[in-house]
Amino acid sequence: MPNNPQPRQTPIDDVDRAIIRALGDNARIPNNALAETVGIAPSTCLARVRSLQERGIIRGYRAEVDPAAIGLPLQAMISVRLRAHTREQNESFRSTAPDLPGVLAVFHMAGSDDYLLHVGVAGPESLRDFVVDHLTTHPAVAQTRTNLIFEQIPGRRYLAPPR
Repeated sequence: MPNNPQPRQTPIDDVDRAIIRALGDNARIPNNALAETVGIAPSTCLARVRSLQERGIIRGYRAEVDPAAIGLPLQAMISVRLRAHTREQNESFRSTAPDLPGVLAVFHMAGSDDYLLHVGVAGPESLRDFVVDHLTTHPAVAQTRTNLIFEQIPGRRYLAPPR
């Protein structure tokens, strides 16, 4: 999804902010507990959450999986530069990158690199194979740069909406 600020039809208020914060801490919180946490009736809470979803403010709920626990202990950030900045080359890479094995996230960037891939792999050989087999062979890719991740330090699990 593009990172373009767009005006919302209905501004969010302090109750919406409290709901977002509570769901950011625990997206599995039952509606009754969420309503109690933010100080509103359960029916109102349910309507508020649905409204946040319909307006695209809450985009989804996900399980946070530890890559090491599923056999992907080595993580890396791989910067990718494309050969040309045409729509065709961008779309070619953009459409294939998320489905490559081990890709955890893809970011389309401004600046010296065009894309940044967060990958999880089994080890150094798997990382080398990923770069050689999937990136350097892609016709749109001109250059890659790989940085190993020593530790991922969690930040906020939610964005604090501005007032």
